[in-house]
Amino acid sequence: MSIIFVLIPIAVIIVALAIGIFFWAVRANQFDDLERQGYNILFDDDLPPEEKALAEQRKHDQLNHERDALSDKEPPQ
Repeated sequence: MSIIFVLIPIAVIIVALAIGIFFWAVRANQFDDLERQGYNILFDDDLPPEEKALAEQRKHDQLNHERDALSDKEPPQ
């Protein structure tokens, strides 16, 4: 029974901490734009030109690697 005197204050502290973190997030505008981050993953328009070039180079290298792997599997004619 004496453990209840320890658990209740710990639970109250955890709830108060969670409420404090929630209000901090609201004041820091964490919940202002919930849709933008979901759309950012769909569009690469916001990448700098050098990162776009690097992404295209990686895509090209990956396609070449896959093509080479497929050509190694084909039997000679």
